[in-house]
Amino acid sequence: MPVRLSLKNITVAVKTALDEDVGSGDITTRCIARPADRAAGVIRAQAPGVIAGVLAVKEVFRQLDVRVKVRAMKTDGMPVRRGEVLIRITGPAAPIIIGERTALNFLGMLSGIATITAQYVKALRGTKTCKTRIFDTRKTPPGLRGLVKHAVAAGGGCNHRMGLYDAVLIKDNHIALAGSLAEAIRRVRKGLGSRKRCIEVEAEDMDQVGTALESGADIILLDNFPPARIREAVKLIQGQAVVEVSGGLELKAIKAAALKGVDRVSIGALTHSTPWLAMHMELE
Repeated sequence: MPVRLSLKNITVAVKTALDEDVGSGDITTRCIARPADRAAGVIRAQAPGVIAGVLAVKEVFRQLDVRVKVRAMKTDGMPVRRGEVLIRITGPAAPIIIGERTALNFLGMLSGIATITAQYVKALRGTKTCKTRIFDTRKTPPGLRGLVKHAVAAGGGCNHRMGLYDAVLIKDNHIALAGSLAEAIRRVRKGLGSRKRCIEVEAEDMDQVGTALESGADIILLDNFPPARIREAVKLIQGQAVVEVSGGLELKAIKAAALKGVDRVSIGALTHSTPWLAMHMELE
């Protein structure tokens, strides 16, 4: 289910970013700008990609000065070309200059995530029978999870659980703590009681895949399985559970994994190491 980007997510993230950048005030702009100075600027893409983060840009300038007008030429999820104008900004000059870097930081980072996600999604389109979907993970910049998961969705990807509170995922340390995978699943079922929850299990070998199946897991995550083992696991599972693959899959390997009957591919790199989409703001 796509993460619903709340106004609170944006407001808090932007306030934190402005506090660390502006602090007690922009010394340089304070000395140069006059109260009556006005400006008009545009944000341009310096590379092709997919845009995300427009609402964050609007919030940056809203918090700095409500008189600044921000007009988006593109909305989140739309493709952009190099040199294309994405956003036009007009109003008092000082807040426009002060907010430039914070606005570009949000837009560049989130658009980078949307762009790489779109590339992974595109890699799955080699066959009409391919139903594999790209998912994100919890490997996100602290405090920005809502925004970066929104960017993944803007790029055509799917959102995994938002946090520890909204889905069950039994991982290696849970298994070690319980003593076995079967015992971990038993404890989860007991703890959930009558509450209906999808149970996902992280399997590190074929024995754990078998145990997950016998215990009735809904989703089996094949963690760092080589291609041959992925095929073996898919054959064993035979549609009895959703098959998810995770662990170091590069873009070129995604299509091959999809054709082996995998339902989901979760990729931490979408949100923890994606290059930003280059862009800049210039005054007209």
